[in-house]
Amino acid sequence: MQYHNKMKSNILLLAILMVMMSCHHKQTSESSAEEHPVAGVQAPPFNPDSAYFYVSKQVAFGPRVPDMPAHQHCLAWLTGKLEAFADTVFVQRTTVTSFQNKPLPCINLIAAFNPSASSRILLLAHWDTRPWADHDTADQDKPIDGADDGASGVAVCLEIARQLHSKSPGCGVDILLTDVEDYGSENDNNSWGLGTQYWARHPHIPSYKANFGILLDMVGGRGSQFRMEQVTRHYAGGYARKIWDAGNDLGFSYYFPYDDMGNVSIIDDHYFINTLTNIPTADIIALRPDGSFPPYHHTHGDNMAVIDRKTLAAVGQTVLSVIYNFSDYE
Repeated sequence: MQYHNKMKSNILLLAILMVMMSCHHKQTSESSAEEHPVAGVQAPPFNPDSAYFYVSKQVAFGPRVPDMPAHQHCLAWLTGKLEAFADTVFVQRTTVTSFQNKPLPCINLIAAFNPSASSRILLLAHWDTRPWADHDTADQDKPIDGADDGASGVAVCLEIARQLHSKSPGCGVDILLTDVEDYGSENDNNSWGLGTQYWARHPHIPSYKANFGILLDMVGGRGSQFRMEQVTRHYAGGYARKIWDAGNDLGFSYYFPYDDMGNVSIIDDHYFINTLTNIPTADIIALRPDGSFPPYHHTHGDNMAVIDRKTLAAVGQTVLSVIYNFSDYE
């Protein structure tokens, strides 16, 4: 993913979005949901200790870079966890080509809950990690741990899957863990999200549709805040507002501010879901008030030291509330 190329300003993307609009692409409360009950269906409690463990387990494998041993070891573990929780698990294997013209193995995992339900929510996160610490000042050619950028979103999805297994929601839920998301170049928007681009063109079920989607990317950093950038606002603004409302209603207003981010746009997995599948998809991603990413982004500082249970809980409980109150989003 990239910020204005997931790192810098993308005036072209903004112009395209503005044309499309005219014609019809991380102090308040930090308290828990249990302290701020809200009306509606009671979602099960999100367990931040479980999610934290899921982050640490992924990081312990080492950098999950495609075509490296840690990638395969983590794949086996993730597959086993999803098979224990979900009704059906699909393993989608292909080969993609990086911006360096390098062929890379790409494995997407899809876990389906209530597969017969016609009304569905798509949750997604990427499970691979950046092959280079290109924003660091040392060891730039070495891969990063990706505790937040990768593992945190997957961990929240896994804990949600565990809760869905224990208490079935009234709707269908599909969890898509995408591969080869972070192997991109700042100079090529389409070099990011290669696993997502493949899935969007070759879904696990022909003509797959969901009512809306939620991307979880960098959702575990201490003190993170999640702001709605332009791609989210343009393609999924109505759903995003309700998601942010759910977080605020639960007492997580610190994490889900309603800041106007101006022309800040993110090329992330949600961009390809929105543009290639027409499933309106919001990105919950850590952004500072100026629209930049946390300072550890694409550095070796993205390790377990930045992961915070309170942040995981805020995101996880919010998404669970959305799922179990799905009728409010139809």
